[in-house]
Amino acid sequence: MSRIGKQPIDIPAGVTITVGESEITVAGPKGQLIVPVQPMTTTVVEGNVATVTRKDDEPKSRAWHGLQRALLANAVEGVTKGFEKKLEINGVGFRLSGGGQEIEMALGFSHPVKYKAPEGVTLTTNKMEITVSGIDKQKVGQVAAEIRSLKKPEPYKGKGIKYVDEVIIRKAGKAGKK
Repeated sequence: MSRIGKQPIDIPAGVTITVGESEITVAGPKGQLIVPVQPMTTTVVEGNVATVTRKDDEPKSRAWHGLQRALLANAVEGVTKGFEKKLEINGVGFRLSGGGQEIEMALGFSHPVKYKAPEGVTLTTNKMEITVSGIDKQKVGQVAAEIRSLKKPEPYKGKGIKYVDEVIIRKAGKAGKK
């Protein structure tokens, strides 16, 4: 049995899970998320615990089992606490402004770079730090990756946009002639 899939999901107070034919709706204090029902899995909600089971022991069923449980657990966590990722901008002359749904950055290009976040994701700026937050874990991660890809950190001076907890392995510069 899947180590992830067999774990029950605790449903906190204020969260309701509605299992439908093709989708599972998770509603909570921060909002509502819809999780698609994966084939070959069954989700049962009893009291304040949700469990995901699979119909057979085929390899595909085992894979869907863990995925369905992980997606459902992320939805429950998202509607209660939410998710956030922090990015940091390093570099001389780099600037950051804006917030809410849209930010503007000066990243050493000939023009300022504007980024507009999709619905359900909020961007917060604090000096040279961007906080991406929302209830959908996939959207938050995707937005953070897209912002990082605008100017990836380079290994010589460490200039660029990086995750706060990311470690940039630095390279030595040119060794001068002797």
